[in-house]
Amino acid sequence: MKNKYLALLTVLFLTSCGEQKEISLDAVLASNDLKQIKAKKSEIDLQQQALTLDLKKINDKLDALGEDKNVPLITTLQVKEQVFTHFIALHGNVKTKQNVLVYPEMPGILKSVLVKEGQQVKQGEIIATIDDGGMAQQLTQLETNVQLAKTTFERQQRLWAQKIGSEIQYLQTKTAYESQKSAVSQLKQQLQKSIVTAPFSGIIDAVFKEKGVVVAPGQGSEIFRIVNLSNMYIETEVPETYIRSITKDKTVEVHFPILNQTMQSKIRQVGNFINPNNRSFKIEIGVPNSNGAIKPNLTARLKLNDYTNPKAILIPQSIISENAEGAQFVYVVTDKKDQKAIAKRRIIETGKTQGDLIEVVKNLPADAEIIIEGARSVNNGQLVKVINKKYSNE
Repeated sequence: MKNKYLALLTVLFLTSCGEQKEISLDAVLASNDLKQIKAKKSEIDLQQQALTLDLKKINDKLDALGEDKNVPLITTLQVKEQVFTHFIALHGNVKTKQNVLVYPEMPGILKSVLVKEGQQVKQGEIIATIDDGGMAQQLTQLETNVQLAKTTFERQQRLWAQKIGSEIQYLQTKTAYESQKSAVSQLKQQLQKSIVTAPFSGIIDAVFKEKGVVVAPGQGSEIFRIVNLSNMYIETEVPETYIRSITKDKTVEVHFPILNQTMQSKIRQVGNFINPNNRSFKIEIGVPNSNGAIKPNLTARLKLNDYTNPKAILIPQSIISENAEGAQFVYVVTDKKDQKAIAKRRIIETGKTQGDLIEVVKNLPADAEIIIEGARSVNNGQLVKVINKKYSNE
């Protein structure tokens, strides 16, 4: 009890005297005075709050002074030269130069039809005949007359060679013979028109007239349609801006959506005329058709190779920005040490695009390391931290 009073007197004395010496926690606890203990607790709580605030200030200052504070994290791309093949996409229709309607060359009754639809025929093969209206009999009579005129002329020629007879007789028989020969030749040509032949080898696609029908030359009197599916091509129009890059023998990828078939071909002909209505020129692309699956007027999608660079620099289009003057730029990293580097703005010039990539044609060497992720959040000359690096051919 005596010790309790002594401790309390000591605390009161020190407090009343204004002495700055702090009473120890042990002394307060030893006093067993509830009021003093609560007061000590309040004092320690205030000290703890003050220390917490001070600690936060210290941490904030350390963060502000830390070397990684405000340093953007980026990824980079190591560009390399690679082959760049550019294509333009067009549409075209399949055609064939050997797709012909066969018309009669003379009027008459269709005497015979010798082929069926889908039948293969060869060039010059007889496919129909037309009644000649008695021209065959006329030809027989004319040929007889020719033989008589020939005999008469030959006799007169021998006499004239012996100076027998008159010159006028010789000339008359000669003229008569030649006239008869000419008449036979003309009639044979006319009679040949009664025979309808295949103009080329192909397939009888359609038979329009039946045997016994009266036919005559002119529109609406076609007898057959003949198609040759082995000599197919695609015709399309190309904008005039490509007139220097789209040339004969250029590679073309041909896709037929209906057939789900893709093949490689080449341009076999380039037109020499610019259509003034749409400023385009025509090209022809040969189409192999060994199995006959490709038909005239079939739609095709075309990819034409208009540009190839074996040493191109390709970068993603998404990382390119523009300045106030409209110039394009990217950021490259320089002065790289460990993972730290400096971001430098690089003005570039670009060319053709293919998908998500674009070709850089000026001011970006093959060994440059450009910023990919984080490119929009850095500034020229800023310190950055590289956390990953990729290569353009990965």
